[in-house]
Order: sequence, then structure tokens, then C-alpha cells
Amino acid sequence: MNWKTMFYVLWLVSLAAVRALPRSYRDTEEKTSIGKRFSQLQENNFRAIATIMFAQYVQGGTEGKAMAMAEAVTGLAKRCAAAAGAGPRCLQPLGRIFLDTICQEKNLPGFADCCAQRDPERNDCFLALKNSSGGFTSPFETPNAEAACKNHSQHQDPLTGQFIYEVSRRHPFLPAPTILSAAARYEEMLNECCGRAEEPDPEECFRRQVPIVLRPVTEDALRQEHTCGILKKFGERTLKALKLAQISQKFPKADFITATKLVMDVANMHGACCRGDTLDCLRDREGILHYVCTNHDIISSKIRPCCQKPLLQRSECILSAANDDKPPGLSPHVREFIEDKGTCERFAQDRDTHLARFLYEYSRRHPEFSAQMLLRIGEGYEELLEECCKAGAPDDGCRRGEEELKKHIYETESVMKTSCDIYKEKGDYYFQNELLMSFTKKMPQLTSAELIRLTKRMTEIGSKCCQLSQDKLLPCAEENLDLVLGEICRRHLTDPINPGVCHCCSSSYARRRPCMGQLEVDEQYVPLALTPGLFSFHEDLCTTEEEELQHKKQEMLISLIKYKPRITPAQLGAVTAAFAAMREQCCGAGQREACFAREGPELIKRSEELLSA
Repeated sequence: MNWKTMFYVLWLVSLAAVRALPRSYRDTEEKTSIGKRFSQLQENNFRAIATIMFAQYVQGGTEGKAMAMAEAVTGLAKRCAAAAGAGPRCLQPLGRIFLDTICQEKNLPGFADCCAQRDPERNDCFLALKNSSGGFTSPFETPNAEAACKNHSQHQDPLTGQFIYEVSRRHPFLPAPTILSAAARYEEMLNECCGRAEEPDPEECFRRQVPIVLRPVTEDALRQEHTCGILKKFGERTLKALKLAQISQKFPKADFITATKLVMDVANMHGACCRGDTLDCLRDREGILHYVCTNHDIISSKIRPCCQKPLLQRSECILSAANDDKPPGLSPHVREFIEDKGTCERFAQDRDTHLARFLYEYSRRHPEFSAQMLLRIGEGYEELLEECCKAGAPDDGCRRGEEELKKHIYETESVMKTSCDIYKEKGDYYFQNELLMSFTKKMPQLTSAELIRLTKRMTEIGSKCCQLSQDKLLPCAEENLDLVLGEICRRHLTDPINPGVCHCCSSSYARRRPCMGQLEVDEQYVPLALTPGLFSFHEDLCTTEEEELQHKKQEMLISLIKYKPRITPAQLGAVTAAFAAMREQCCGAGQREACFAREGPELIKRSEELLSA
């Protein structure tokens, strides 16, 4: 059985199997049969899950150790299945068996303290050791095509198992379905690059296909880290509000009870996934999928085709499905939440439920808004009620909320329209330069590499979203930009940037984007000194590789702004023109390096005079 077929079988039986797993490692008294689960999953499927578990829990171990532990647990499961669950160990919960296996291994440094504890503290200790930082493991390397193809032809399953191990240890919080899907794509790549006569160059095929195989892994890992960052920093209430807005937009026909059930289930799932609890994460995800597809007739008319797909494909299909049509007769306004005389009473009696109903009703009517904007509207509504429901407030005090709402919507749409107008006018390179100037002033503590990478991603968002119709622009732009801002805030947590960034990253998730937009020059930043090494000019500036030249220019632009944060457009234009003239002169000279050595210091001297004017 090949891996792709195996994964389909895995998911066809996994709901029943995973429902038998303990809801949490805190449920240590709950005993489930490893033998029964082995029979349901079959040997290769069981081994795949075991490999993911051990690779994610023991990241610093070797592939051989992880595979050996997976084989040991698989062997135990096989014996338990054959003996119909005989023996006390066959009756232990799978989570305990996994951790016992790790603790019995020798030469696994760093786990002694955890292994000395009892469950559930032992599992919590292991989860705390998981490390998703980029520097903990080396990046996934494209395998040698010749060796990989030879191995694939002789040992198809072990090579894919190696891929599962390598991806799992690099992404210890990544849900198992994403890893299994990536392994299926990896097998397809091997079949295409190694086994087809029309592919004459396997090395080139690998170079081309590996990034495509890994891209969904990278993107899903980023989204997972982003969601976990929101949960950790702003708490479950904010995460539930975000999910309520998104679910209400996607499933506007679902009633409030159904929508809030999904919100609770999704929040619980993220709690398990963010803890790194692989088994709970897997079970919760499957439970949600089962509920949605069982009740698709009351949730959305758009997802029925998804629910008819193999289980491995359903989740991605549902997430990418279009928003369902609004229910017929749905009024365009929610004035009853402002004009109804019982509003303040309901707000006082059950604040969270009243606010949730408002967010649900408003979100299902406005798929053209981003989820973050809907949360800002929800926060504004809460602040409005806090003010106008006070004792002694005027009777019509809540009515001003509609005008405030219109003002906020106009401001948000104007910001996005202005950004897209600039992008369309300037194109990728010059639009990124505008972003570089802005963000270097806001966050001069970031390195040149960080600033270039982050603004490049923002530019890609412009390229992707600014071509869309107005009703799709805001969700595309702000929700993608939110991922970038989340990365900036996680960077701030590990290595603080400045007080302005700290305020935006800490005060309100919903208002993070407008807060970042309002930041100006960091007043506490001490500009770089004009040392000889700050600007260096060499003949590599004469390269004909446009992308390489643009990168060098952007590095110089960043250094210039870090030296002179309040540089004016006129000063920047004058320095840029002087640089272009020097580059043209020296790149046309017979002795290029000598020309740059002579003219470079002169350019710095003239630039210093221009900037001090």
C-alpha cells in the first residue's frame, strides 16, 4: 500500500480511533486499547503517527532513535492486537505508552527531569521542552536526487518515513494532518521526478518541486504560530471573538447556537495544538470535521462537495471554500442592537453573550470586511454601551454609535485604497522602498535583513490583494498583513524592539494594524554614527543582476535612514541622484574599484553636507 492510499485509509478510520484516545493527558485513569487502535489504523498508519509523535517530542534525538521508538511502540501494538489486549501494558493509554518509551531510552539528554515526574505533570514537562525557533534545527535541505531516487525505487516507505521525521522535528506544534498531507505530496514528487521517462533531469525536478511540496507546511506552520501567539498574548476571549467573526462570515446561514459551538470547538482545538498535544489536537480537529460534514445542510451550502472528498482533502477544501450566500431576507442593518430599549439591560445581564450576538449578526452581514475590522467594530460597540448605558446618560446616547461606525469603516477603506493606489503607481520595487523608509523609521532596531524580508512580504500582499474587487480587498489585505504584524510582535517578545511596537503588540489585537500604521519616527532611537564602514562602495555595484543590485540599494537606503531618521524627501532625492551619478561614473571607468575607493568618500562627504542643510 503506498503512502497516499495509506493516508486516505488512515483518515477513514481515524475518527473512530482517535475518539478512543484520552481527551487530555490529565485523564490518566482513562484506559484505551493500543491493540484495538492498531487494528483500526493498520501497521503503516500506526507507525506514521508514532513517528510524528516521537519526532515532535524528541527533536534533539536522531532519526534512528525516533524510528526505533516508533518501531518499538508499533511492535507492542501489533502484539496487543494479536493477543486481543492481553497483558497490563496493552491496557495503558497510548499517551502514557509513548512517554514511557521515551523515558526508557538511554542517551536522550534533557528529559531526566520530565521522566522523574508523574502524569499529567510529566506530559506538561515534555510539552514545555518543544522548540519551534528557527535556529533550533537546520532548514530542510533538498535531498540528493540520485540517492533519493535510488532509495525510493528500493525502499519506498522508509524514504517517505524519513521525510515525515524531518518535517515533524522542525515543526513540533504542526498538526499531524498537515505533515501527512505533505508526505503524500512528497511521494507524488518522488514518483514524478524519479519514475517518469519524460523527466530527464531528476536534480532539476527536485530543485523545482521541493519548495512546492514544503510551501503548505511553511504556511500552515506560520498560521499555527500566529494563532498560538494570539492565544498566548490576548487570551481565549480574543481568539474566540476572532473565530466567531470568521465562522459567521463563512457560514452566514448557521444559527447563533451552531456558530458558537463551532467557535468553542475550534478554540479548544487550538488550545491543544498550541500546547503541542499531538493526540488531543488530532482528535479535536477530526471531531470538528465530522460535525461540520454531518451537519453541512444547516451550516453551508458550499461545503457539501468538500464533505464528499477523501478525508485527507476535506479540511483544506472547507477552509478554501467560498463564503456561503447570505440567508434571504437578512436585513442589512443591526439597529436593534442600538435602538432597542432592552439593549442596556441585556448588556448588563450577560455582557459576553450580548457582544457575541452583535459580532455574529454584524459579521454574517459583512463578508467584505476583514475579521480584524469586525473585531474593532465589536470593541467600539462595547465601548459605546459602556458609555451610553451609564446611569444618567442621555436616552439617545447610543445612537451616535452608527456615525462612529461609518467613520471607522471609511477610514479603514481609505487606508487600503491609498496603499493600493501607491502600489499600482510605483510597482513592486519602489513600493517596497516606500515601506522600507516607513518601517525603518518606526523600527530602526530591526536588522536590514529583517526589514527587507518583512517589507517584501507586505509588497507581495499588495500584489495579491490590490487586483481584487473592492468586496474582497479588505479581507485579503488586512488578514494577510496581520500575519506579518504577528511575526513582528513575536520578534518583539524574544528581542524587544521599542516602546511604540510594545504598545501596539500588547494593547489590542484588533487595533494592532492601525496602531502600527500610526507609529512615526522612534524618538528614543540613537541614530547610527557616520563611521567609515557604514557606507562602502565597491565594483559589485556594477552587477547586471537587477535583483542583486536592488537588494544592495535597499541595504544602503536602510543605513541612510538609520543615520538620518528625519531625512526629507528632497534630501533623499539629492543623495539618491548623487549616488546614481557616482555609480554611472565608476562603472564606466577602466579601474572600477579604484574609482569607487576615490569617489565613495567624496559622495559620503557631499551627502553629509546635504543632510545637514
